Amino acid sequence: MLTIPLQSESHIPLYEQIYTYIKKEIHDHNLKEGEKLPSSRNLALHLGVSRNTINLAYDQLVSEGYLEAKNKSGYYVCNIMPLQKVQDKNRKFILETEKTPAQDLPVSTPFLYDFSPFTIDLSNFPFSTWRKLSKDCMVGMNQDLFLLGDNQGEQDLRQCIAKYVHDARGVQCQTEQIIIGAGMGYLLQLLTAILPQKAPLAMENPTYMRAYSIFSSAGFPIVPIPVTTHGIHTEYLKNTTAAYAYVTPSHQYPLGYVLGATGRHALLSWAAKEEYRYIIEDDHDSEFRYKGKPIPSLQGLDTSESVIYLGTFSRSIAPAIRVAYMILPPKLLAHYRAHCFFYSNTVSRIDQKILSDFIRGGHFERHLNKMRKIYHAKHDSMIEALSIFGNKIKISNYNAGLHLLVEFKLSLSEQELLSIANKAGIRMYGLSSHEIEPISRKYPICLMGFANLTTEQIKNGIQVLYSALYPYF
Repeated sequence: MLTIPLQSESHIPLYEQIYTYIKKEIHDHNLKEGEKLPSSRNLALHLGVSRNTINLAYDQLVSEGYLEAKNKSGYYVCNIMPLQKVQDKNRKFILETEKTPAQDLPVSTPFLYDFSPFTIDLSNFPFSTWRKLSKDCMVGMNQDLFLLGDNQGEQDLRQCIAKYVHDARGVQCQTEQIIIGAGMGYLLQLLTAILPQKAPLAMENPTYMRAYSIFSSAGFPIVPIPVTTHGIHTEYLKNTTAAYAYVTPSHQYPLGYVLGATGRHALLSWAAKEEYRYIIEDDHDSEFRYKGKPIPSLQGLDTSESVIYLGTFSRSIAPAIRVAYMILPPKLLAHYRAHCFFYSNTVSRIDQKILSDFIRGGHFERHLNKMRKIYHAKHDSMIEALSIFGNKIKISNYNAGLHLLVEFKLSLSEQELLSIANKAGIRMYGLSSHEIEPISRKYPICLMGFANLTTEQIKNGIQVLYSALYPYF
């Protein structure tokens, strides 16, 4: 049990004292990766404080990546190595385990409001349904589920995915083209082994930095391509030596632009001109659109079998599910089976069984429909709250995803803005941390997420931010 010296007479709130103590213990490696912390109830009784006080401290540590909350299990210490700062081309950025951007921010105090673009709303997850499916799986379990399964993933889950992506995204594929893996990062690493050669790879700039790190560390020369309001600059791409292109056409990450029909045709034509050119389509946040018709996938329009399609359940269900999928075109599937089929599947067969039951039973579709409405309401609340800034901001990325792109028309650098917000208890995420090469801008731009905040928190957080920045208007 943790014995934390609390000073009840201090002006520092008790939850902040607990938060600071645990974080220091993690940094000092007194609390090690994977170690389970006391339950909030037991720690509250031990320290003589309310359970809410413990929950506030734990929630802050979870949001900053120091702890992981496992459903019905408790809180566990995370690997904090990805939180350490590294230098790259004189620009600091943080390498985190999922789509988390770099920030050069002090973390000496907890944040009252965290506008993370990477969190999701778990308060509305159908835990009772998932619990029942898990129980049913365990009660009726076939002992074969404890044996090694298909390297590409369970046949039943791949069938469910094939139907889902066809119905929702227009993807055309056979079950055998699908590979299931434990998260997008794993599948990208696997893809570096599947691609036939370490040829130049084009990436949107700005981009998903984890993908950039994986491909560049695997020896792929990276070719940064500018992004316009219509998506990746295809004319610029045509004048490069790139053999592959990693793109997020349905909801460009992090700018949020949609690659239009002309751009999609141009990109597919570019790939079709060479036999071993491939487009890697990361269908980021395609589930969450709040206006207009769904944008069809590039893969569904592809006639030259040049598109590698990537999707994940981390945003639509939960990050801890750790299930992503990759759909290979036939030529690469043959190459995978000839040269990479020895890679074992990295997702528990039991988890795959539960997920396939969740999808097949219609629970996934109902959950998605519910979350679209909830996120739409939060999206609108964020825009309404930001209206207090008037013409001092410009909002982009209006109608999709779980974050807005906000340009602050102030005479501040991005780092100055982040620092001011930080001192006010607000965590912000600058756009520059997603740039392969620095892009000159007149004003700082931030990604402002809303998924894990209540409408009241959104309103209050924006008000605090406005008050902190008002002297600089």
